[in-house]
Amino acid sequence: MFRIPATWMRGGTSKCWVFEWDHLQVPGKTVDEVLLRLFGSPDHRQIDGVGGGTSTTSKAVILARSLSEDADVDYTFAQVGIDEQRVDWGSNCGNCSAVVAPYAIERGWVDAGQESTAVRTLNTNTNQLILQRVDTPHGALGDAGTQMIPGVPFPGMPVGMGFFDPAGRTTGALFPTGEPVEKLGFDGRQVTVTLIDAGAPVVIVEADAVGLTGHETAAEIDTRKELLVHLDDLRRDAAVQMGIATSRAGAERAIPKLALVARPEPGDKADIVVRMLSMGRLHPALAITGSVALTMAAQHKGTVLANLISSDVSAGVTMRTPAGLVQTWSEINDGVTVVGALRSARRIADAELLLPDTW
Repeated sequence: MFRIPATWMRGGTSKCWVFEWDHLQVPGKTVDEVLLRLFGSPDHRQIDGVGGGTSTTSKAVILARSLSEDADVDYTFAQVGIDEQRVDWGSNCGNCSAVVAPYAIERGWVDAGQESTAVRTLNTNTNQLILQRVDTPHGALGDAGTQMIPGVPFPGMPVGMGFFDPAGRTTGALFPTGEPVEKLGFDGRQVTVTLIDAGAPVVIVEADAVGLTGHETAAEIDTRKELLVHLDDLRRDAAVQMGIATSRAGAERAIPKLALVARPEPGDKADIVVRMLSMGRLHPALAITGSVALTMAAQHKGTVLANLISSDVSAGVTMRTPAGLVQTWSEINDGVTVVGALRSARRIADAELLLPDTW
């Protein structure tokens, strides 16, 4: 029996098991094999593991002291398949990113400041530098927090995150095809989409173009199996167009993400309404890396998103999600674009996960 130290944390609207790289080294096994067995995959219930049976609760954060002079912590994200025997390493999770700074301070990897502490986090999936800032009153990390965010019923520790120069981290370009809009097939016809890579690769399509209003609930979308198949076909075709897969079958489940967008109702404070799909189902709120991509799409003329927005979004975007309003901010820092958001985090438990000798 192998004993794997781990910490269970909530980051934003996701729950993540946090590991250190050295602790996942099991003789004769790959890290993928270890994660799949720890999470109880493949099994849609993940009954014999620590996975929660949903995309937002089947996530691993793997950390190490950084080897780069530009960062304090190297952070690798793994989306663990649920009913598939597969681990996706192709993208970052912005919500899970929020756990990195609290963990690093707690472990003593970063010295706490007297009022607040900045942690330079390098996401190795995308080579993305994220500057995180947390409150450390009197030089200590508090266990409790008061920050509320949409999609989480309880408060947590506020974590400010700024994504430095996020464009093209996966494909090499903000618009991988060189154009702000493209045409892709959906259920036998062509629809207009924006293919963008910022924070994470995202396919943006107007909800109306696929027969939706954009204001649907999770139940109204997740129960429409035929619609989900067509949307995933579109997403997989986009993966090929963006150069992140050589074939539709080879596209990963986690990327590109798919965002359905619509105009807000009259009087709504939001700039745009968003329904984002993650691992084939509606995200309960919004993937934060996806919100970075949506923010940059809103700021570039000619994109599907920019064509729906009439307000000035140069400083950030307010998005209406199934859980409520999510706000991003955007600025230029020393000539570099920085897009950020405020999340909350909480440590739920420290654990020792038991891994059978054979499986």
